[in-house]
Amino acid sequence: MDESPATPRGARDNPANRYHATHRETIDDGWPGDHEPPAAPGRRLEPMACRRAIGYNQSPDVPFDRSINPYRGCEHGCIYCFARPSHAWLDLSPGLDFETRLFHKPEAPERLRDELARPGYTPAPLALGINTDAYQPIEKQLGLTRRLLDLLHETRHPVHIVTKSALIERDLERLAGMAAQGLAACAVSLTSLDKTLTRRMEPRAAAPARRLKTIRRLSEAGVPVTVMVAPLIPALTDHELEDLLAAAREAGARSASMVLLRLPHEVAGLFEEWLRAHYPDRSDSVLNRLRDCHQGRLYDSRFGQRMQGSGAYAQLLARRFELARKRLAYQPPATLRSDLFRPPLAGHGQLPLPGL
Repeated sequence: MDESPATPRGARDNPANRYHATHRETIDDGWPGDHEPPAAPGRRLEPMACRRAIGYNQSPDVPFDRSINPYRGCEHGCIYCFARPSHAWLDLSPGLDFETRLFHKPEAPERLRDELARPGYTPAPLALGINTDAYQPIEKQLGLTRRLLDLLHETRHPVHIVTKSALIERDLERLAGMAAQGLAACAVSLTSLDKTLTRRMEPRAAAPARRLKTIRRLSEAGVPVTVMVAPLIPALTDHELEDLLAAAREAGARSASMVLLRLPHEVAGLFEEWLRAHYPDRSDSVLNRLRDCHQGRLYDSRFGQRMQGSGAYAQLLARRFELARKRLAYQPPATLRSDLFRPPLAGHGQLPLPGL
């Protein structure tokens, strides 16, 4: 249990997931009595078996075809997180369960070693922690990401990390060494410079100034850094677009990307509840602007549309981003090398047979 007023949660409750046949709501019926809301749940950590470490995709929206996620669920508690609906596959809520029922894959490094050692494996940049943050707070306790990174270093395998956590600085020396060989790059997501907003929206993630410091430290160590303005939220954070890009560039970010707010499945209801609770004066404007970007809907899941949107307003945001990117002299993302890869020793440490 690790609850305290200083570390709130992002979701306000634990709604049923989309596969449940029934849904429950708590209401005050007006009768006298104790109507105190239930206490927020504490963190619960559970192991999860994995037969494979690498997940493959064919999405045209992302610049990688493989990824590793050592954790499921994320304690950062970002209310907008597109990964929240994945907790429904575990018959859990994408609400508070996603932030408190956390799963880790203790065998992931061993499974990764097995996969990299398979005859015919062809290396390509691997995204580490793309679904939920590989450097969320439990990484400090479990060290799964560090073990995976050590194996990738051993095999000279290219890796790209996306995070909003300052904990990545723990592995700065390792990442700098890999980056010097063209094997590592990082992306840091930056959503707002407003501390009050980020505290409400991403309650257990690093503060904006701390993320900028992380960008600076990575960059000064020679690690190519992309700033991800992700998500950009219409009528809530879009006015900060140019300031976010300028602050990140000043801190040393080399390249930049932007992703429009995504509200798949249960995230739509969770985000709207959060929005009306914290920003009731702007909630309708935010939701209507999103509908403008998705042909009248809150979300369009089609490839090519889900991350950028369409229509006049989405085009305006894209144009603003492109103008700021050029003005600030942002460069294309770093190209990682795959030609240095060397297969790991077999699972039990024996040397490979000659010719294999």
